[in-house]
Order: sequence, then structure tokens, then C-alpha cells
Amino acid sequence: MASAYNQSDGGRFGDSNIVGHEKCESYFLFRGETTLGEGFRTFLYFLGLAYCFIGLSAITARFFLSMENVVKHSRKVVEIDPHTNAEVIKYEKVWNYAIADISLLAFGTSFPQISLATIDAIQNIGKLYAGGLGPGTLVGSAAFDLFPIHAVCVVVPKAGELKKIADIGVWLVELFWSFWAYVWLYIILEVWTPNVITLWEALLTVLQYGLLLIHAYAQDKRWPYLSLPIPRTERPEEWVPGEPPSPKHENNVYGEYSEILQVGEENGNVVDIFSIHSNNDTGPVYQKVSVTDDAAESSNQHFHQEKDLHVLSLWKEQFVDALTLESLESRKLNCIHQRVARFSWQLILAPWRLLFAFVPPYQFAHGWIAFICSLLFISGIAYILTKLTDIISCVTGINAYVIAFTVLASGTSWPDLVASKIAAERQTTADSAIANITCSNSVNIYVGIGIPWLIDTAYNFFVYNEPLRIQNAAGLSFSLLVFFCASIGCIAVLVFRRLTLKAELGGPRFWAWVTFVYFMFALDYFCRALLPQSLWHYLIESFG
Repeated sequence: MASAYNQSDGGRFGDSNIVGHEKCESYFLFRGETTLGEGFRTFLYFLGLAYCFIGLSAITARFFLSMENVVKHSRKVVEIDPHTNAEVIKYEKVWNYAIADISLLAFGTSFPQISLATIDAIQNIGKLYAGGLGPGTLVGSAAFDLFPIHAVCVVVPKAGELKKIADIGVWLVELFWSFWAYVWLYIILEVWTPNVITLWEALLTVLQYGLLLIHAYAQDKRWPYLSLPIPRTERPEEWVPGEPPSPKHENNVYGEYSEILQVGEENGNVVDIFSIHSNNDTGPVYQKVSVTDDAAESSNQHFHQEKDLHVLSLWKEQFVDALTLESLESRKLNCIHQRVARFSWQLILAPWRLLFAFVPPYQFAHGWIAFICSLLFISGIAYILTKLTDIISCVTGINAYVIAFTVLASGTSWPDLVASKIAAERQTTADSAIANITCSNSVNIYVGIGIPWLIDTAYNFFVYNEPLRIQNAAGLSFSLLVFFCASIGCIAVLVFRRLTLKAELGGPRFWAWVTFVYFMFALDYFCRALLPQSLWHYLIESFG
């Protein structure tokens, strides 16, 4: 891949001159691309962006399943019963739910933006001015998280179903750190050291993510002096309730090994095959066992062998599914047009499905390997997105910040949307769905902007003894102020719903859709306030 030339920034968002821009000699795969017309090249590159966004959505499903298994993992605690002198085996959850929401869910779904910003920083290393691709994507992504994802989560529950935040204290802590993140950015951009970022400012930005984790954990555990005296209500036993077993598993061609998957699914709980402790896995499990159990070791060895075989069977099934373009359900359709449409869609998805089949089954190693592999694939897609964005900017003359703020921001936020939608559908409360939105914005600042700035400032400090300069600090600061005001309006709606409907999500269909429309209009106003000309207006000017 050839890299695009760098364009100069100017104006509020670094709008570059469009009319009469130089012919772009950069290409994505083949040098012959430069002989094509600019309009056709732009169409192909935008098509590539859309295809990458489809890939992000596909890998997010595997990421969420792996994350569920990570959170479900329990540890074995052995105690001695003082009355019977027998061992009492207790299984306790390893992950705290508040920490899981902030670290696994919010960090994982924000990984496309974090990867994109980090790659942009690495490509920009050695320059005195910071790149604009990462911050542009993160600010636009924050707007997408705040408005459309809240809008979708409100209408996802069934008609009349109410889902409220069970732990208001933890949500208020997360909300405080989300608001403070944007206040902090404004302070370091406009107050302390205007238009530059020092090494210590970047380091403090990253460290505040750790403070968020500590404060949320302290609130969850109700530590004195560090937590708000707000009681917790209706906290679910499971982070995400399992889904009922699908017919696909009931008719699994692998026979006896499918029974291992069905253990613990009577109440809809899919159990990690490395963590099977009981038949329902709905909470802490206690078992009294004899101290002299000679058959335990041989039984465990046999069980682990069955589990290994089952994992291999599941992995093989992933490749079979990836290469199956027409399911049994599609073949039963009487309408030929629906069958052709489904077949065509599966054909489009086939390369992604085949690629992601290399991710090990999420039942393996408590989901950690699948979790890490999913993040690696997300990073790879983010790298391709940066290259495509550079070339589109080069071909059209549209500043990369504008593309990042609009197209990249919405596309890379699809994992946030998918994860919050799944949480709103499957969880009995609204905690994780709303926490993912709130904490994703915090993660975007503390990690997504903090780490790239830390990389560049550290290099500039030790090599040039210079800070990192922000060429468009005024535009970024203005974006933060507008977003801060919009956030207050969004949170006010959630508070109003809590006071009137007794829940943040769901409720009567009419009021759910009224909230949906409000959030989408708020997004439109936000974009109009920040973008003096839309991306489509740029395209009309360029090719009309």
C-alpha cells in the first residue's frame, strides 16, 4: 500500500482546498488504480470502508461471546466445615461486574477507535505536530455513542418492558469521569499549555483511566469515604443471562460431544466448558466432598479429554459454517427472491466468516484466547481503515479529519452499538448497556487519545526535547465544548425517564420512540454545529 500525501490543515477543522487539488498518485493495492477516474476511485474506496465496517460488526459478535465467558469464569475456594470437618468447595466469580463493564466491555468495543488512533500516532512519530485522524475519529465516535446508541437501546426492550440502572452509584461515578475527561482535555489544550501537549499531560491522561477503575470498584464495594451512600437494587446474579439452546446445537452432528455444551443450559445458561461447576451455574456453588476421594483425579482426566475433543469439534464446525452459503432455513423459503438475497448476503460475508473462523471457540480457556484474537483482528481492520482514509483524502481533497469525524467515527462505533444492543436485550437491567456508552467515551479520551499522545510526546521529549504541538487545538476544543453541552441534554433525558417512567430503557412504545427521535435530532444538531460543510457537500463540490 502506498501512503497518501499529507494535506495542510486550516480553518476550524482543517478544511483543505478541494477545487484544483493535485492528482493523487497513491494507491491501495495496485499502481493501476491511479489510472482510474477520481469519482470511480472514491466510490471503490468508500465501498472498501463499508466492507471493513461489515467485518467489524462480524468480529464484534465473537468478541462479545468471548467476553461473556471471561466474565462468567469462577475460581475455586476450598474451606473446611468446622462441624463435619469436610471440605466445602465454593465457586466465586473472578470478575467484578463494574470492572468488567469498564475494562472488558467498554475497552473492547472502543478498540477499533483506540487502534486507529494508535496507528495514526505511530505513523506520525517523529513529527512535531500530532495527527488529526485519531482525535477526529474519537470525537465523532463519542457523538455516535451518545445519541444513536442511546436511541437504539431505548427501543430495544419489548413493548412495556422497563429496564433501569440497578446501581445508580456506579453509574454516577462513571458519568463523573466521562464528563471530567472532556473538561480535562479542554484544560490541557486551552488553559495549561495552549496548543501543545507535554509528556506529563499525556501521562496524566492515561493514568486517569486507572483512577476510573479504582473509583468504580470502590463504589461497587461501597468503600467508606470513597463511595456515594446510594443503595444498590435488583442486581442480577449473572452479568449476561444465557440464551436458550439453539436448534443447531440440539441437532449437532458431533453427537456425544454436544452434550457437554448442553450442561447447564436448562435455564438458558451457556456454560464455559472449562468452568462447569453445576447444572445451572446461576450463582456461587457449594459442594461438600469427602477428603478421601480417590476417583476424582481419574475422572477429571477423562473429562478434560472429552473437553479437548469438544473444542476441536467446535473449531471444525466454525469452518464448516463459514463455507456454508445457504442454511437449511433458507432452503425452506418458498420465495426465490428471499433465497437469492440471503445467498448473496452470505456470499458477501463469506471472506470475513472464513477469516474469523481462525479465532478459537470462545469456550476454550474461559474465552481469553478468543477475546485476544478478536482484538487483534479488530486492530488489523483498523489499520486498513487508516490506509483507506488517507487515500480517500488524497483523491478527493477532503481533509482526513472530516472523514474521520463522520464516516470513520460511525463505522468504528458499530461494535459499541452491537454490544450495547445485546446488553439491552439480554440483561435484566440497563447497567451494562448504558455503562458501555458512558465508559466508552471515557476510554476514548483516557486511552484512545492518551496513549497516542503519550507515544508521540515521549518520542519528541527524548529526541527533540520538544512538546507535541496540536495544529488544530481550537477546533478540537470547540468540539469538546459542544459535545459537553450535548451530553448534559442527553443525560437529562435519561434522568427524566427515570423519574417519570421509573426506567431509562424501554417502557411504552410511544415514549420510547419519542426518545429515539429526540436523540437522532440531537445528533443532527451536533453535526451541524461542528461541521460547517457536510461530507456529502464536499463530494458534490468535488465531482458535481
